Amino acid sequence: MQDQGPEMEIVHLLRATTVELGLHSARFANRNGMHPTDVRALIALMDAARAGEELTAGRLGAALGLNSAGTTALVDRLERAGHVRRVRGERDRRQVVVQVEERAVELGWAFFGPLIGRAVELLTECDERERAAIRRFLEGVREAAAQAGTDGEADAG
Repeated sequence: MQDQGPEMEIVHLLRATTVELGLHSARFANRNGMHPTDVRALIALMDAARAGEELTAGRLGAALGLNSAGTTALVDRLERAGHVRRVRGERDRRQVVVQVEERAVELGWAFFGPLIGRAVELLTECDERERAAIRRFLEGVREAAAQAGTDGEADAG
């Protein structure tokens, strides 16, 4: 077995954290009669809105790795549940974009708010250098995971 140095301990801790966050998200989905992909879609839509971006159903589906039929089913399901709505784009009125309803945001905050609050509390215990290191590490891991997800795509065809 490979030497378990401090770097590998952190990698394993990150993996365990990812598993726990996934389980927490699955509990939210289950409690609210949703599929885990529904939750991922709502997160993608909220992240886009926070970044000032509008997502069409096609862009949402691409972000989630869904085909056109799967994306349509997803958006229809979320719309029927009152979590999203289809509206004309602000920048391009010809486009139809998907937006999260306030009800879904409130539902998410009611469930995830305590966890988010605890995470923020933990970060306030860190100084700016520590927060910068955490940010740099998480951004690097996120980029590495995104790249790892695309590395094998050319070979798969």
